[in-house]
Amino acid sequence: MAYKSPVYNVISVPVEKVKPNTYNPNAVAPPEMKLLYESIKEDGYTMPIVCYYSKEKDIYVIVDGFHRYRIMMEFQDIYEREKGMIPVSVIDKPIDHRMASTIRHNRARGSHNVDLMSNIVKELHEIGRSDAWISRHLGMDRDEILRLKQITGLSALFRDVKFGQAWRPEDEEEME
Repeated sequence: MAYKSPVYNVISVPVEKVKPNTYNPNAVAPPEMKLLYESIKEDGYTMPIVCYYSKEKDIYVIVDGFHRYRIMMEFQDIYEREKGMIPVSVIDKPIDHRMASTIRHNRARGSHNVDLMSNIVKELHEIGRSDAWISRHLGMDRDEILRLKQITGLSALFRDVKFGQAWRPEDEEEME
């Protein structure tokens, strides 16, 4: 029989039957949690929660996706919209392999390339998106947007920035 990846068998599970594991070392900072909420609010659940099904307890133990699970548990609007159901992809592995899977999932997410992020900010500005729009939709604060603009070095990216006068040159008469 040919191997079939678990993602081809996504099931809808009552979120109350899904439980966190006890070994996940991953933590998500509040700004990223806010962005995850916005992502799920705007796009819905686009990735299932990876779980192990415990037949003895009739529960699904999370291997990956704890923070997506948390969004449903903590935000009533998402819970109601999804009718308390969450997409789950089931893997059947012993605990040591599940632990390894959790770490692989966490570490495989990688990080964003600064140059590519700078180009995204540049392109969004070129199509008319404001810093406020970028901040809200990409989960960036104003300082991060400013740093990414500085990397590209294009003055057009600063067209929305209001600069004050930090100093005024003295009149020539005063200088003599």
